[in-house]
Amino acid sequence: MKRHTLLLSLSLVAATLGVFAQGSVRVEVPDYSFTRFDRNCLIFPGDNTSMESFFDRLDSLFFTGQGHVNIMHIGGSHVQAGVFSQQMRDNLLNLFPGLVAGRGLVFPFMKTNTPASYSISRTGEWDYQRNAKAFDTRMGLAGASVTTSDTTASFSIVTREKTPRDITPVFDFNLVKILGYGDMEPVVHYDSTLLRGIYNEDEGSYTFELPDFTDSLYVDFNHEEGSFTVTGVYLDNGMPGITYHGIGINGAKVNSYLQCEDLKRDLRLVNPDLVIFGIGINDAAADNFTEEGFIRDYDALIDSILDVNPDCALLFITNNDSYKRVGKKRYEVNPNGELAEHAFMELGCKHNGAVWDFFDLMGGLKSMQKWQNEGIAQKDKVHFTTSGYMLMGDLLFNALMDCYMEHLSNKYQ
Repeated sequence: MKRHTLLLSLSLVAATLGVFAQGSVRVEVPDYSFTRFDRNCLIFPGDNTSMESFFDRLDSLFFTGQGHVNIMHIGGSHVQAGVFSQQMRDNLLNLFPGLVAGRGLVFPFMKTNTPASYSISRTGEWDYQRNAKAFDTRMGLAGASVTTSDTTASFSIVTREKTPRDITPVFDFNLVKILGYGDMEPVVHYDSTLLRGIYNEDEGSYTFELPDFTDSLYVDFNHEEGSFTVTGVYLDNGMPGITYHGIGINGAKVNSYLQCEDLKRDLRLVNPDLVIFGIGINDAAADNFTEEGFIRDYDALIDSILDVNPDCALLFITNNDSYKRVGKKRYEVNPNGELAEHAFMELGCKHNGAVWDFFDLMGGLKSMQKWQNEGIAQKDKVHFTTSGYMLMGDLLFNALMDCYMEHLSNKYQ
């Protein structure tokens, strides 16, 4: 073992013992009289075997500084906005700042909102499509595509949060995988060097090994005629730690991801140890929503994930309370929130997953209006404000860490 690796491992053991000796790693959250934050916990309608396996992987990482843990948070606009997932990511990585692994799977969003944890810029003409609407391109796990036939087109990614805080990690990378297909060949510019990638047919990716670590990526194309479709960008640094992949598409339903042809291929690349499911708010907005159909779609998605990693832990987030717009200025509460809550409990039981009952925590039916009155939910009574999403991230982190602390207590008592 190299000396610096040994020193890192010893320092992590010391830090771990110090952190967990305190008995709690919770972050402080405000209290509201209309909420039920006293019930903030993970519920296991079945058994917790897969979650215990995930916690064992965290043990290995935290106590030895070795290993790599992949967490995938998948959903609709709640996740695409990036605030909820970024709060979870920041909280987890702030436990042990030395365990910041790669940024993972990102997407070069264009003509729509990009998560706040990275920035995108582009030149040239691009066509953006997403799985929540009719599309005619092949897509993968990211649930979107951008296509260009413009030989002058380019895009860049900077993995710095737009409004960094003290706990915000820095994501450097030296390995890039550009997922996509077409006649044009993507090339990467590193300083004054032009890098050509190695194409991997099984991954559907061009792989670029950079000469050093960086937080910026600039991509353009060779000058051959044709087109190229980008379906994702994977950023890695080969370091031990936690990679938290935020996968979200505005308007996406569960079936939206099932329609993506390269879903399972990209799942093999991400290889999640824990999947946090936040898909459902758009499903439940439909007038013909049924528990049976919702569970059936989720079963198919879960089958794809477990085919890739049979030991993957599953965590379901119940839908938030929401309203439907029925007039120019009139809203009605959506009763499907309760149906979805029941469906998630069934899924948790059926697949031995954990359930975070956010619908109950926020106050149940008609509570969204109260969140809006407090300035933590938006006027559409479906989405949250930045502070609301940050609160959700803190609450879920606390529930997950409470469960992990119980695991440590039972394992090492």
